Amino acid sequence: MYTLRPYQQDAVDKGLEYLTSKGGKPSIMVLPTGSGKSLVLAEIARKVGEPILIFQPTKEILEQNYGKLMDYNAKGVSIYSASKGQKDIGNITLATIGSVHRKVELFHHFKHVLVDECHLVNPHMGMYKNFLEEVGDKVIGVTATPYRLYSNSFGAQLRFLTRTRPKVFSRVLHVTQIPDLASKGFFARTEYYDVDGFVRKNIRLNSTGADYLDESLFAYYARINFDQRLIKAVNRLLNIGRKRILVFTKFVHEAQALAEAIGSDATVIDGSMRKRDREQVIKNFRDGVTPVICNVGVLTTGFDYPELDTVVLARPTRSLSLYYQMVGRCVRPHPEKESAWVVDMCGNMRTFGRVEDLVLIEPRPNMWAVMSQGRMLTNVYLDD
Repeated sequence: MYTLRPYQQDAVDKGLEYLTSKGGKPSIMVLPTGSGKSLVLAEIARKVGEPILIFQPTKEILEQNYGKLMDYNAKGVSIYSASKGQKDIGNITLATIGSVHRKVELFHHFKHVLVDECHLVNPHMGMYKNFLEEVGDKVIGVTATPYRLYSNSFGAQLRFLTRTRPKVFSRVLHVTQIPDLASKGFFARTEYYDVDGFVRKNIRLNSTGADYLDESLFAYYARINFDQRLIKAVNRLLNIGRKRILVFTKFVHEAQALAEAIGSDATVIDGSMRKRDREQVIKNFRDGVTPVICNVGVLTTGFDYPELDTVVLARPTRSLSLYYQMVGRCVRPHPEKESAWVVDMCGNMRTFGRVEDLVLIEPRPNMWAVMSQGRMLTNVYLDD
């Protein structure tokens, strides 16, 4: 059993108050990486006293949430997910949306729904939106990143989840602030290294303005000899004693070139690999067999490894969510880790700032925004 931290208890209390009260539109709780989100979900599910459905976007996150419920000795817990090979419905049912969205009739008796990683819910269309229109009198979304990236003819914006049009979630029940976590030692001491020589304005944006054009990025990489810069940086990190290095790259060939140059100390992981091959790569990394993973679009969520001491951001992004998730892989404290290092080779930190400086504010009732060092990041147009 666990003793909840004060902010976790507050989140549980606010969640239960909402679920057991009359009325109330779908709402969100903001719980940053390392705050113990799985504990909060488990305690709410255990105490609500009525059937509750919990959504997770991946098998890995489902397994984490299921583990916490088992630690709590919760009763009547079941899993409905093809990725787990189980399709059972219990008093507490953990599910993936892809497995249930065509089986709505089986879940009409669930009045309470929790959605983990709720920033993935598209308010315009999609499986979540259609399902939640039919199931759940009360819906709570939980996320560390309460915003989505939108674009129009004027440019791209990060919009707070309660300020999109249309929207699924209407209000904020609870916020745990990242600076508070960091000040209490629930974040590892994190050192940021902003590598010079990468000018984002020299890369063309795609037609939506939400990301960089692959062809332009590829050409820019070649122009500045980016692959060699990356190889040199990772070799230096190994030479000075960094033990677990997770590199985020944009292209598979870039990851392969890095792994080939590093040799037996590095391996590639990407979404095209078979599940068992990906799991073996991760096991070798955790066991210290391979100290470097060259990662292409995989290990951004659901990969909790407190011993991880270094992330290398070898791809630019205009998504604050992606930036946060990449940095968030290494911020969990661990006794063997004196500090976490974030080596940014693509100017992301210049755009978004340090993760520990992200603060949610409510200047007017229910008009939430994300700030970094006095600069507003949400509901304004992005500027590199």
